[in-house]
Amino acid sequence: MLVVYNLFLKIYGFAVRAISPWNLKARFWLQGRKGLNNILADTLSSQPPGGIWMHCASLGEFEQGRPVLEAIKSHWPDRAITLTFFSPSGYEVCKKYEVADHVFYLPIDSSTNAKLFLNALRPSLVIFVKYEFWHYYLKELKNREIPTILISAIFRKDQPFFRVYGAFWRNMLDCFTHLFLQDEASLSLLREIGFQDKASCAGDTRFDRVLTIANIAEDISTIHDFCAGHKVIIAGSTWLEDEETIAHYANSHAGIRFVIAPHEPGQPEIDNLKQKFPGCLTYSAYKNDPSRIHEAHVLIIDTIGILSRIYRYATVAYVGGGFGGDGVHNVLEAAVFNKPVVMGPVFHKFREAVELAELGGAIPVDNALDFEKVMDSLLFDEDRCRMVGKIAGDYVREKAGATTAILDHIQEKRLLTN
Repeated sequence: MLVVYNLFLKIYGFAVRAISPWNLKARFWLQGRKGLNNILADTLSSQPPGGIWMHCASLGEFEQGRPVLEAIKSHWPDRAITLTFFSPSGYEVCKKYEVADHVFYLPIDSSTNAKLFLNALRPSLVIFVKYEFWHYYLKELKNREIPTILISAIFRKDQPFFRVYGAFWRNMLDCFTHLFLQDEASLSLLREIGFQDKASCAGDTRFDRVLTIANIAEDISTIHDFCAGHKVIIAGSTWLEDEETIAHYANSHAGIRFVIAPHEPGQPEIDNLKQKFPGCLTYSAYKNDPSRIHEAHVLIIDTIGILSRIYRYATVAYVGGGFGGDGVHNVLEAAVFNKPVVMGPVFHKFREAVELAELGGAIPVDNALDFEKVMDSLLFDEDRCRMVGKIAGDYVREKAGATTAILDHIQEKRLLTN
């Protein structure tokens, strides 16, 4: 299996180089790793040993790891924090993240790179988030007896860990000091393969993250003014199929205000939205000239970084992605504000979306006609809207606490005392 793993790494690197001339993310991936071992050695040479290293695949995993990292920084402010990413979508957004002392790409997994990286970093505690399993890094961490934990992990029966041929993957699990799991189902799976002594169900740290966002989020006066006094649908992380589902309802309900934040707010996507929603106003144009507030009832968010704060202004929230193969995006960002959540039919891979739907705090729709019926039932029945929103908000608050469980473990096991 190790031969297959090494072959995969070589093929992956070759594929990235092959598509880099026309793929921006691939170019970032390559450029970010150019001369990286030398950069790491130079940058970290003056840093004292004993810091914390957190590794995330991408931006979504960072949002899960972030509450833990910030809690650690609060408890141990003198410990240096190094944050690494595999994907450009995480690194490019977070490379100036103020809590971390250093933010890097992770060098590609190999025995040499793992040794060089850990020689330079010399951490006391390592945290991997959710799905990250890199053989050489984990093996080297175990050899050096460096405490290594996995947080917000979730496992499924069809993963290789639980297959007859899964010894290679189970050996990677064994390199972790402790595995913090999102749910009891994952814990049961690990018990079946003998990991009951180093695994526990702590929950999903994303609940802590969205609660923090909701508690500290500053008012966005322009969005507030646009929404004030109106019934408002805020649609976040939308894709083409979501926007087509919303379009007829928006174009036939001028008395309702719509705020649409596309998943990719590039110029082609914005131009496409302008065609679907004639007479719409972009956020950048409105922000530069707030007097245009009455020009349109559809506002297109053509910037990034504010979606998690603007759900608070919704009467009803629509979370996109549920009409595509990858499934719905983060429903918790809207639910935390006590908003009813509407989403497309592809949501069954996401436990929080499934549980919210079962409780009645989220409502899936199959098509544009279904969307219209559900929106009418929420927008024009205030009692139902309030009840569905309360279910959503209560669900988030009841699931909070994973960060505290992880911090308690770190303190109890004295992982950061040396």
